[in-house]
Amino acid sequence: MMLIGLLVVNTVAWLVLHFAISALCFNIPLRYFLKDVAFLRIAPWEKNGEVWNRLLFVKKWKRYLIDGSSIVKKSYDKRRLHGTKQEDLLIFAAETKRAELTHWLLMLPAPLFFLWNPDWAGWIILAYALLANIPFIITQRYNRGRIESIVGSSRYGKGRRRKERKSR
Repeated sequence: MMLIGLLVVNTVAWLVLHFAISALCFNIPLRYFLKDVAFLRIAPWEKNGEVWNRLLFVKKWKRYLIDGSSIVKKSYDKRRLHGTKQEDLLIFAAETKRAELTHWLLMLPAPLFFLWNPDWAGWIILAYALLANIPFIITQRYNRGRIESIVGSSRYGKGRRRKERKSR
């Protein structure tokens, strides 16, 4: 009976945290994500996202991930491009930053579950948090890297792209 109680408490806690964090990130203005945010910047070693496909074959499995827009209809649908103009691509890239930030933040509460769970359950929950979010983070970085390489000298990363080209 105690196991069922823990399962219910953990499920409710995750649902509340998930929806609260998602709502928080959903309400951050788009202009924040249109900026070059250091934490979300694609690193040179990621080779415009291609490293994720070479190492983890992202193209083969990313279509099986659920997009948040299938749950929250007002959110941006990242399953497809909404146009090919530079502005469309910049917005898509910004929305991948929003999604990535959301998934990073969704993992942060996992250690709190050790407070009321036995250690074994805490470790299972921690593993769940990682396995349920890292594929989404990798997919956002893969997609954004590809878009940034197309947009090239966009508002964000303008100087960085020029420096990378010179160093090649």
